[in-house]
Amino acid sequence: MSIFRKYKEHLSDVLYIWRQEILQVFKDEGVLMFLVIVPLGYPLLYSWIYNNEALHETPVAVVNQSHSVLSRQFINDCDATPDVQVKYYAQDLDEARSLISRQLVRGIYLIPSDFATRISRGEQGVISVYCDMSLMLAYKAVYQTAMVEAARLGAGIKIKKAGNFIKREDAITAQPLAVSDVAMFNPSGGYGSCVLPAVLMLLLQQAMALGIGMAAGTARERHRNGQLIPDDDPHFRGAYTIVMGKAMCYAMTGTVAAAYLSMAVPAMFSFPQLASGKTLFLMLLPYTIACIFFGMTVSCLVRYRENVMLLMVFVSVPLLFLTGVSWPQSNIPSYWQGVSWLFPSTFGVRAFIRVNSMGASINQILPEIRILWIQAAAYLGMVCIVYRYQFYLARKHEND
Repeated sequence: MSIFRKYKEHLSDVLYIWRQEILQVFKDEGVLMFLVIVPLGYPLLYSWIYNNEALHETPVAVVNQSHSVLSRQFINDCDATPDVQVKYYAQDLDEARSLISRQLVRGIYLIPSDFATRISRGEQGVISVYCDMSLMLAYKAVYQTAMVEAARLGAGIKIKKAGNFIKREDAITAQPLAVSDVAMFNPSGGYGSCVLPAVLMLLLQQAMALGIGMAAGTARERHRNGQLIPDDDPHFRGAYTIVMGKAMCYAMTGTVAAAYLSMAVPAMFSFPQLASGKTLFLMLLPYTIACIFFGMTVSCLVRYRENVMLLMVFVSVPLLFLTGVSWPQSNIPSYWQGVSWLFPSTFGVRAFIRVNSMGASINQILPEIRILWIQAAAYLGMVCIVYRYQFYLARKHEND
């Protein structure tokens, strides 16, 4: 009977801490913003920006120092494409650069004065392309258009000099080896379908860490000894009870955010959705739990509310690179790959991309799922150790 009563008391304490933590989330504007508003609003803004997947009529400036038939042909061919619009003709490179600095154009095509002369001699002509790298979609449109049209212009020159008699010979001269280009997993070749699914999963980890960390900073600032556990509340009387009560609160917001980021946002913006509901659940369950306990571990390092911003916000871009989505995993140094194993986002992003964008089965992402469970258990253990020590300090101050 005493065991049952003790179990009931612990359950009552867990529910009390859970209720207090929920009230704290909705009373604290900063915590509410990171745990609720940011996961709901930020993905919509970011996805809306890249919803078109590709830019059309990207304005460019041309510096045509050749004034030849070939240079004008190249300019007209680029202007005729749907991706590029020749908006300005500049006298020199300095004038074209000023157009970029004023955001009037996104790229520059510089055709040197010896362009046609070198081609007439049988030498290689050179066209310089300057791109505004502040927007990757603009860079892609400007650079890719120049590459395609330059190849087409070169093929025409080869055909003229070949002296062929029939059109079949001209076709073989222009393209001796036929290549069929098949875009796998991203048919549109868009930035949104490629990177945004990874950003959505990374956002879940960052939002949980920022919200939980800010709540912990608030608790330390309110405590007269700067501890995480209040020493005047009888319900806070066990490390495991405290951790479970807090984790239940964060699991509520984390579960809703995970479902919203993995299903609602991709559906609204037509991102790839190849995973079944069961596969997503089996992948998101360990990832969400790992993110919660990772955030609670990070919160143990927070002394003031603002500290968590310094810890997490500025590592968002490096963490995205470490996932291997925007930078090839094979080219990441081994020591940085070791660092990436500390973060749930590394394996959560990889698993989500494989199941949702590539159509992988649950068996094909078992290594990532196992590691996520290991991370969840490891961070749970670290959080319990910290809160046990905090519980000891709270009881010590109470006795003193």
